[in-house]
Amino acid sequence: MSKFRAFIAIDVEQSSQITDIVNDLNNSGANIKLVKPENMHITIKFLGDTDEKFVGRIREIMEKSVENIESFEIKLKSIGVFPNQDYIKIIWIGIEQYEKIVEIAKKINKGLSKIGFKKEKREFSPHLTIGRVKNSKNKDKILHIINRYENTEFNTYKIKSIKLIKSELRSKGPIYTTIEEIKI
Repeated sequence: MSKFRAFIAIDVEQSSQITDIVNDLNNSGANIKLVKPENMHITIKFLGDTDEKFVGRIREIMEKSVENIESFEIKLKSIGVFPNQDYIKIIWIGIEQYEKIVEIAKKINKGLSKIGFKKEKREFSPHLTIGRVKNSKNKDKILHIINRYENTEFNTYKIKSIKLIKSELRSKGPIYTTIEEIKI
């Protein structure tokens, strides 16, 4: 059996407002690896190297995680950084009305731990990663952009599915392939 790098996620289409932020960050001169529009997603659970033999079980766990949940809306609002503004590694957009995502994530985490995947110790914090900061070059410009968009309300999205995604790391950025999609 072969292994592949995998995660479970919700796809998010890049809106014009997100494009504006991405363009501002791109033009900041900072050393940021921005997420490509086609790769934008909310990670529910990072699985890492995953044996193909587990795909069926993962699908079952994903199906159970959305039982009795109907499609729902989330709102993207505000922008921030992890871990903090002194040491920026991730630039993210926040999510409102995320309770159902947290519920799904808890069920997935519990189900996957029963088949050998590491259980998350930290509480799940749903967010949309838009960039990874490589070093502190032009950090002041990043913070200026963060402050400008801090309270921005972005789009509302209807969540209709969750996906098991294969991630192939390449020099020009990752290539994502949907392995399983579970409709909500």
